[in-house]
Amino acid sequence: MRIWTRPISVEILTEGNRDTAAAWLGLEFVEVGDDFIRARVAVDKRTRQPYGLLHGGVSVLLAETLGSCGAAYACPPDHRAVGLDINANHLRGTTAGWVTGITRPVHIGRTTQVWQIDMTDDQGRPTCVSRITMAVLAPKGGGAA
Repeated sequence: MRIWTRPISVEILTEGNRDTAAAWLGLEFVEVGDDFIRARVAVDKRTRQPYGLLHGGVSVLLAETLGSCGAAYACPPDHRAVGLDINANHLRGTTAGWVTGITRPVHIGRTTQVWQIDMTDDQGRPTCVSRITMAVLAPKGGGAA
């Protein structure tokens, strides 16, 4: 079942994230399905920490970008989604190649959404799992109360 409430594509997501932290770190959107978004980030000089591993914050940036985009495109067109909470469990260090994340909804409600993000290395091994909770905000009213 398709969950998106407005047009979405790799090109739309890429354009919407132009000149953001995700873009500066080289995040690439690679696929949009009926109920998921997939993106990846290179493990390179931009994204490694001093030990040569992918920085944990970059994994969280990948997770937050994916979950936020999912929520934004799954909420009513005149609404917006903003982050409430994110957690991440780092499972395996990665020193080269790509880390790919995929997000799928756990819950799409009227006022909140929860998204699961699973990240893997080039061999398909889990590197990080994350969950983000998003608040769904209705448009502000037209006048003062």
